[in-house]
Amino acid sequence: MAAERGGDIVSEFLSQNPHLENWVESLRGACETNKQWHARREFVLRNMEVFTTIQPGIPSSSLDKLLSLSMVWANHVFLGCRYPQPVMDKVNEMAEGITVIEAPVRKTRDEIMGKTKRPAVSAVEADYQSKKAKPNDTDVKAHAKSVGHPAASALKSGPPPGAPAEHQPFFNRLYKAVAWKLVSAGGFGPNLEHFEILRSCVESCKASLTCVFVPLKDIPDLPTGRTQKEGQVCELRCCTVYMGTGYGRDEVAARAMASKEALKVFQGQKVTVKVCRRRFRGQDADDLVLLDEQSRNQVFPPALSYPFQEDQ
Repeated sequence: MAAERGGDIVSEFLSQNPHLENWVESLRGACETNKQWHARREFVLRNMEVFTTIQPGIPSSSLDKLLSLSMVWANHVFLGCRYPQPVMDKVNEMAEGITVIEAPVRKTRDEIMGKTKRPAVSAVEADYQSKKAKPNDTDVKAHAKSVGHPAASALKSGPPPGAPAEHQPFFNRLYKAVAWKLVSAGGFGPNLEHFEILRSCVESCKASLTCVFVPLKDIPDLPTGRTQKEGQVCELRCCTVYMGTGYGRDEVAARAMASKEALKVFQGQKVTVKVCRRRFRGQDADDLVLLDEQSRNQVFPPALSYPFQEDQ
């Protein structure tokens, strides 16, 4: 691929190496445009020879590293993302010779802040930012208290108006991050480190997971047929949005199951934040829930936490 022949260089290379065509196409992210993918595909193919242990169709740490670097470069070119300077120098060197026609022109934060006033922050974002420092809104273990009794104070009417629309852009970004991570991991499966995948993707989007644990014996509204009383229940949220619930013999196992359930939502073409009715401490309440694109009547596990409660 050393000869420069414009947009035909990749086609010529693949015509000479037909065994790579289907494999490299399997690496495409679900939400990548043709322009983004064609540029990143060339980045991957140009640098394969540097990672000599890569074997098409076989997952490896070398392949993961190459794909990660290709995403860093693509995110920088098309989304304006910035990374530590050594990383930027590395991917720019690897991308030498790749021409992206009509690439977006991005400005740094300092350039923008030097010329314009700070943009207004939405009410939901302001509320979330104000609570980030609290223990319940960071990536720590939070233990709910007495989920079996009615709330001491009345519940609010639920999430603020417009909350689903406010949160949707973030979860669109998270969808892309998860989709790419799963592609890099060889697809969704039972043997993945589900929590680590979800946590790393959430953190790459500049947010954190909230894990709430409750002993299984303290859950009053267990699903029909579940008689087990020993173990833990874990509920996962991100930015106040419910993502999944898991049951396990201990907190680690429960968290892993909750993460697996959460990742299942990302298997479709998109994810949607909606207001749904859930049980919380014996009461019905509106909750923000992350759903996939399938239309169906869904029964949710009882909520272990409720970010919209007056006295959380």
